[in-house]
Amino acid sequence: MTIVLGLTGSIGMGKSTVAAMFRKAGVPVFDADAEVHRLQGPGGALLDAIEGLHPGVTGPQGVDRKKLGQRVLHDRGALTRLERLIHPAVEQARRHFLRRHAGRRLVVVDIPLLFEKGGWRRVDAIAVVSAPAWKQRRRVLARPGMNWFRLARILALQTPDAEKRARADFVIPTGGDLNTTRGAVRRIIACLATRPAR
Repeated sequence: MTIVLGLTGSIGMGKSTVAAMFRKAGVPVFDADAEVHRLQGPGGALLDAIEGLHPGVTGPQGVDRKKLGQRVLHDRGALTRLERLIHPAVEQARRHFLRRHAGRRLVVVDIPLLFEKGGWRRVDAIAVVSAPAWKQRRRVLARPGMNWFRLARILALQTPDAEKRARADFVIPTGGDLNTTRGAVRRIIACLATRPAR
């Protein structure tokens, strides 16, 4: 029986780095963000529907994420309509991933909004990636096009880090050196190797 580990964490916490560590350890990882990029990229299955919702945000290279972000980040209704389009497609891809890896002991589903959108109900255990708030801010503000106001808007849409940590089965620290983080990942894999699946 496969154990499904939900991996999540707020923006700038180092979740992509941790997901790569699971992959390197031989654990299959479903990356919800990568799936969204594929659906919105050149020739993506959702391009026409997104253009229908927000004319002018798509082109030969797919969705212009900056333009789309400007349309939905400050408009809860527009964001909800976009999510109703994207989430079912991502869920279909997640189910396909689970069927493809049904014989594996452990798989990881990397879902940024695991708590916010109810994905926590469909996993056997939860790992939250967490770093100190000052380090999170420094990482995010170093990204192109990011500013304090945009970061505040994004964080307002996410469950606070402290709440995520309180609800998690495992907390993976990413505020220090990579060896500490890697060690936490190895311990989780070892722990789940002996845990009965639900």
